[in-house]
Amino acid sequence: MGAPLVDRALRTGRFETDLDANPANHEPLTPVDFLVRSATAHPLRTAWIYGTRHVTYATMHQRCRRLASALRRHGVEPGESVAVMAQNGPAILEAHFAVPMAGAVLNALNFRLDAPSIAFMLGHAGTRVLIADREFRDVISKALAIHSGTVHVIAIDDPDTDNDPTFGDVAYEDFLLQGRADDEPLLPSDEWNAISLNYTSGTTGNPKGVVYHHRGAYLNAIANGMALGFSGSTVNLWTLPLFHCNGWCHAWGVTAWAGTHVLLRRIDTREIFRLIAEHGVTHMSGAPIVLNMILNAPADHRRTFPTQVTIATGGAAPPSAVIAGMEALGFHVIHLYGLTETYGPALVSPYQDDWMAMPVEERAAAMSRQGLRHSMLAGYMVADPQTCEPAPADGKTIGEIMVRGNTVMKGYLDNPQQTARDLSGGWFHSGDLGVMHGDGYIEVKDRSKDIIISGGENISSIEVENALYRHPGVLEAAVVAKQDETWGETPCAFVTLKDDAAQSVTQADIIAFCRDNLAHFKVPRTVIFGPLPKTATGKIQKFALREKAESIAGTGGKGAVAS
Repeated sequence: MGAPLVDRALRTGRFETDLDANPANHEPLTPVDFLVRSATAHPLRTAWIYGTRHVTYATMHQRCRRLASALRRHGVEPGESVAVMAQNGPAILEAHFAVPMAGAVLNALNFRLDAPSIAFMLGHAGTRVLIADREFRDVISKALAIHSGTVHVIAIDDPDTDNDPTFGDVAYEDFLLQGRADDEPLLPSDEWNAISLNYTSGTTGNPKGVVYHHRGAYLNAIANGMALGFSGSTVNLWTLPLFHCNGWCHAWGVTAWAGTHVLLRRIDTREIFRLIAEHGVTHMSGAPIVLNMILNAPADHRRTFPTQVTIATGGAAPPSAVIAGMEALGFHVIHLYGLTETYGPALVSPYQDDWMAMPVEERAAAMSRQGLRHSMLAGYMVADPQTCEPAPADGKTIGEIMVRGNTVMKGYLDNPQQTARDLSGGWFHSGDLGVMHGDGYIEVKDRSKDIIISGGENISSIEVENALYRHPGVLEAAVVAKQDETWGETPCAFVTLKDDAAQSVTQADIIAFCRDNLAHFKVPRTVIFGPLPKTATGKIQKFALREKAESIAGTGGKGAVAS
């Protein structure tokens, strides 16, 4: 679909001549069809649970068709962006189907962003309709004051949040009543058509608008469902923000199997344990910080549950102590790797048959690698960033991680230069450095700008961070390069301690622990205690840490510096 890579006129032979696609044998792929099918096959199965509310798949399908109809009757044009800024509740889940049913493009906004960022995104996307939680009325009002365009605000009337009736032009449930469930949805004629727009959380300059197409969303939803073991019995607890790469496409994927979505507005460990126990949760997803919060939950928050819960995590690999602790609580951890540009997860680290018999340290080392391509990704490799020449699979030679296939973005909205750079050579260039192991598993070593070069030796900041996380008193850790007169650069560690360790663990303790667990040249020469700065999506802002590291008086590479 879209522009063909091979001209049809060049396809010759008996198996090509007069055998063209037509409506009888070709239908554009779209994840909207997952809801249509589940509502037909399992109309009485619970689609979503939110507090005391729950609806069946038949009802969810009707609600989505009403929303799609209301948007079109309100004047939303095909190919136009519709923004949503909401906590994990029914409205944002339903928008994942209703907005593309209206022929529009879903832009799920990160609700942690500030007003200027939101104003930029609304303007850049040309948004005229915004569905928003009233909880965010202050930041949205400021954004709309900055934004020069007119935006119609549909306010989500959620009984569990602030319901200031003066915010918004119409309430969400009232807006649904303006639509008709029997209006035919406007499904894509071409699966290359855009389905969603997701902005990257850039650390400098304006964020980039990553455009997904219906085909990629369909395939990535299925691929991740296969990798994580979704089924008709799946009960997915939404601990991952639905604005984050469309919930890693799980908004569509759980629906494809007619599983149940358990919606959770905020990460609260008491609620997480309660919902797992009461609803029989089978699956969760989230950043490593979510695992850390669960593992360190107060005793009175924890509850036992009868079945194992699969929890998928991306970002930095969980340390062995976190994996062991989560397993003891009843969780099975699966490590994923991906970016906004790859619809979320692109690689998955599947457990091999012999892993569970390994000691936890060995199993953690094996599973913490970023893994193999999922079933719908065409290719992956570690290669030279300039020539795209693959690196040997020796577990040592560092190159850039690259992927290609149908689950790579269309490109960046109105940014052809960056699109061309990141898709050059027929591969998506991730900017992450890694190695390829002999068994085909990729292991991320660092972002290209985060490798520390000390005395001519390359030091992976991730390797040092993993060692720090094994210290029993460490809650969070990040490592950056600090300039050093003798070595050029040395590792500088930023550490957040657990509450019960804050008064007892010293910089000397941290350095001594690292010396016992790392080659000595990799040991941090500087340790700084305190909270870590993060982006609106929860990523640690290493650029801010680098600035802080350079602002601290040098120690000649010999001592530890307190915050």
